[in-house]
This record gives sequence, C-alpha cells and structure tokens, in this order.
Amino acid sequence: MKSVLNRLINHEQLDREEARNILVSISEGAYNTSQISAFLTVYMMRSIGLEELEGFRDALLELCIAPELGDYHTIDLCGTGGDGKNTFNISTLASFVTAGAGVLVTKHGNYGVSSISGSSNVLEQLGVTFSNESGFLKRCLDETGICVLHAPLFHPAMKNVAPIRRELGVKTFFNMLGPMVNPAFPKNQLVGVFSLELARLYGYLYQQSEKNYAILHAMDGYDEISLTGPTKVISGKTEQVLQPSHFGVEPIEASQIYGGDSVEDSAAIFMEILNGRGSKAQNDVVCANAAMAISVADSCSLTEGFERARDSLLNAKALEVLNKLQKISREQ
Repeated sequence: MKSVLNRLINHEQLDREEARNILVSISEGAYNTSQISAFLTVYMMRSIGLEELEGFRDALLELCIAPELGDYHTIDLCGTGGDGKNTFNISTLASFVTAGAGVLVTKHGNYGVSSISGSSNVLEQLGVTFSNESGFLKRCLDETGICVLHAPLFHPAMKNVAPIRRELGVKTFFNMLGPMVNPAFPKNQLVGVFSLELARLYGYLYQQSEKNYAILHAMDGYDEISLTGPTKVISGKTEQVLQPSHFGVEPIEASQIYGGDSVEDSAAIFMEILNGRGSKAQNDVVCANAAMAISVADSCSLTEGFERARDSLLNAKALEVLNKLQKISREQ
C-alpha cells in the first residue's frame, strides 16, 4: 500500500486491474485502518479516474452476494449521496411511488454516511426488514412490487471499510460506487450523482453496459431531480436538460425539500407524504423522480410517467406498497 499511496500522492492514476486488486485486498484485510483511511482520503482531494472507478466497481460486483432475481424486469432508483443538501429521502419515496405505479423496483441503499438519514435509516425506522435471502426478496417483489437491498448484507467485502467511512463522516469514492453495484443487476437504472463530472464518467461506463438507464444531476448540485432548477439527464439515447416545466410543475425552493434534523424527522416526513399530507412541492419532487424512473423502465413519455406517479402517490397505491412490505417484514 505504501508504494500505491506514494503514486497517488504524486497524482498518478491506477489502471483498472490495479484498482480492482486493491479493493479485493482491502476486503481480505490486507491493509490496516490507517492505510485504508489514507487511501480514501486521496480521492477526497483529487478526481477519480475512469479506470479507477471501473476497477473498484468490478471488484465490488465480483465479491457481492447476488440474489437470484434475474427473471424480474426491475429498476433501481439510487443516488450517490454526498451532495450536502440534506433533503428528505426523495429517491426512496420515489421508489415506492414507482412500485405503486406497477414498475418493479430493486432498491439498493445504505445507512447515511455524509447525510443525516440514508434510505436504510428511514426504512429501518419504519419497520422494514433487511435480508439477502432470495426467497424473501422474491416474495417482496411478487407481493409488493419492491424489495430492499441493504448494501452491507450484499457486500461483506466492505466490512473493513464501513467503520472508517462512519468515522470520517464525509463522502468518499464509495458514494460514487453505490448505484453501480446493485447486487440484483437490475436491467433498468435511474442514477443520481453529485457532480457533472461524475455524471460524465457514469455515462461512459453505462454506455458499455446493456442497461437501460438515465443519469441525473441537478445543475445546482443535487443528486436527483430537485425542481429547484434545471437537471442534466444523460441516457443511452440522448443528453438533455430538463426544467420543472417538463413535468408540468413550477420551480420550488430548497427549503421546501428540507429533510429534518434526525432519522425520526425523516421517517415522519416520509409517512406524511405517503399518507397524502405532503406539500405540493414535496409531492411534485417525488413524482418527478418517479416519473423519470417509470419512463426509463416502461419507455413511456415523462408526461405519462408523471401522471402514473401522481396517481400512485395521491391514491395511496405507494402507501399500500409500504404497508405490505411492513407486513411481510413482521412475518419474517
């Protein structure tokens, strides 16, 4: 590791195989916590290279526990996090709205590291059970339209890194990897990223895959469609900039999508919205993200996607998805 750190400190980049091998070695316990911390810190101070990102992704996918869900036509709605915006759990809510609209969802997520409440925090607070058993996950998909893939259960190789990430409390390159390493290998993906530079890297890597995808970056820094301004969208077919008007809604203020100061706050906001008591701004931003996911998975227009999302949210179809998932969790 010493020679690798010296190279990185001198602004050299790793090639794909080197990056893969280092992450495999980390998973095998080959390095101590100080060395791992230093390795993570390098990538907080300089941009990650394309081959480095590719190699890290290869390692995590190679080492993951993959559930047997290949027969399902699913989508994952997952952001990198790390945007520092402290919004409520928009992509997680949008996942339930998407499932309520009839699109199967394999939701990959984790506890918050640089944020107050990650998707796993809020879902755990709401009584959702995490499991990596294929039978349980299939039942969730069959009966509710969604299953939750809590990252630590599927990426045991990262057990040596998780405590260090928690202690550092800032975004690392693992934020960049999260959406790329869904162990269910979904055929469709809606990815939110915290920078335009990372959106470009993702776009290049996803072009090499067989996935149907859209990569989102709000131009004012959010890793999702925020409706606070324009959003850059990169897909396999096109690049475009979406305005709130594309969804038939008005722009909103950042304060209107604030996520609270605790996991309990986040869970309360989550339930208020699912129960039909969300503000117009909250409802619009959730439905905009769900609309994009629906349009990616079902190849429909944004207008149709938004109408299906609104119907799912306001007619309690998304709430029913959560209720069923909670019931299955209690029976587990």
